[in-house]
Amino acid sequence: MARALFDPERGYYTRHIRTVGARGDFATSATLSSCLGRAIAAWLKSESKGQPQIRNIIEVGAGDGSLMAAVRSSLGWWQRRQFTFHIVETSPVLRAEQQKRLGSRVSWHHDLESALAHAQGQAFIYHNELLDAFPATLVQWQNGLWHEVWVPEQLHPHHLDSAYFSALRHSTFKDGQRCELHPSIRDWLHQWTPHWKGGSMLSIDYGDDFPQLYHRRPHGTLRAYLLHQRLTGTDIYANPGRQDITADINFTDYAAWLRELGLEQTAHQTLAEFLQPYDASSQLLDPEGAGTAFKCLTHRRR
Repeated sequence: MARALFDPERGYYTRHIRTVGARGDFATSATLSSCLGRAIAAWLKSESKGQPQIRNIIEVGAGDGSLMAAVRSSLGWWQRRQFTFHIVETSPVLRAEQQKRLGSRVSWHHDLESALAHAQGQAFIYHNELLDAFPATLVQWQNGLWHEVWVPEQLHPHHLDSAYFSALRHSTFKDGQRCELHPSIRDWLHQWTPHWKGGSMLSIDYGDDFPQLYHRRPHGTLRAYLLHQRLTGTDIYANPGRQDITADINFTDYAAWLRELGLEQTAHQTLAEFLQPYDASSQLLDPEGAGTAFKCLTHRRR
């Protein structure tokens, strides 16, 4: 998955993604409605009241730039001029889209450590549909043990520490149950959080707490998207580097990893709950769709 998405020469995000939205392979909540930008702007205003010394805003993985544009617009000119805006983007293709949309009003960085260095460690951070693009390790429960699934569809002993992954401590699934683990996200958090000295972080993504994440999902959540078509099964392995691959986030693990790193969770909401005060008519509030499929978590330094 890491090679298919991020290989410098053949990876989907580094070379072959065209854009995000109607003209791309998939849409995000940010490209479907400006409501999310208004809600994040309101969140930034609220957080800023309690931490007025923070003067930098960082978006990680900004897609086509439409979310940052909506956030800046919703903040208003007076609030906007008080902040310096940064985007962390590893995709050259998407960075070009963002620069076309946002111009010189934003600074770009290849990693969060660099952005935090420019902010002297003090920043409000937000990311939308970022975590689901991190490489996942696929495991399967079989004959009383967890196994790692290798391509092409072979079971091997896994070597992950069960202390860090709630699924590996669960032993009541039926044979064949698959789950996705994200050691890549845990490693990423360990890389940049030592550089973060103050501020708040808003994480928005699709997923759920464990074990309800896998209720009636015996095949797990791993899937691919090509021209807005959802692909599952062995189709996930087709067209490597030319289609998106994604998996839902286990927020039980994510929250535990941040807690271990000394961050305090101050909110855990559905997307519908997060957006409701700002736009009751948005399609993103659909309780049968994005409204409950997406979760919004806020963390602060203790």
